[in-house]
Amino acid sequence: MPHAEVKYSDDLSLDTPAMLAEIEAIILRHDTGAGACKGRAYPTSEYHHSHVTITVNLLVKPHRDEAFSTALLTDLEQRISAMIPQVCEFSFGLQYASPYYVTRRHSPH
Repeated sequence: MPHAEVKYSDDLSLDTPAMLAEIEAIILRHDTGAGACKGRAYPTSEYHHSHVTITVNLLVKPHRDEAFSTALLTDLEQRISAMIPQVCEFSFGLQYASPYYVTRRHSPH
């Protein structure tokens, strides 16, 4: 299950639920087996320069090679940056989890 985080200065007017939904849709267009993308948005009132930093984390899979990663990052960066209505600094990172990462659905006993 991918994870997406949007961290941004709160002087920006962002529709982060729409951005997170679009990130999930783009990932699924590139990898239909990726599943839902958990997303979180973190506005901050303490910052130096208006900015948006987005990170998408994925598990390592054989088909998620350099070509896949480059195509996915290009689509994500272009579509999501088009959703930002104001001038600001922008960063977008695609990261892969280490082999020592656990992800699962938790259900209390």
